[in-house]
Amino acid sequence: MNRPAPRRATSLYAVSATCGALGALLWIRGRTAPPRVYASYLAADSYSRSAWRVWSPAVPETRLGLYLVAAGVTLALATRLLSSRRD
Repeated sequence: MNRPAPRRATSLYAVSATCGALGALLWIRGRTAPPRVYASYLAADSYSRSAWRVWSPAVPETRLGLYLVAAGVTLALATRLLSSRRD
């Protein structure tokens, strides 16, 4: 019998889709754009040249994007397994 998905499952799917989309965008941006520094943003102070990166050097944008995509897929699979188990 096809019952509508509970609100909890719908919200978890929305969170996983958001993680996946943001992760994909970060991954694409990290693969195509040159390395960015804080001074290149409009919010940077025009009087000082700062080399502070927006993302940590330990976790570049490409890796952070992959982590978010993996988290989104994992959350979607876990939601699917748990929601089908309760039916």
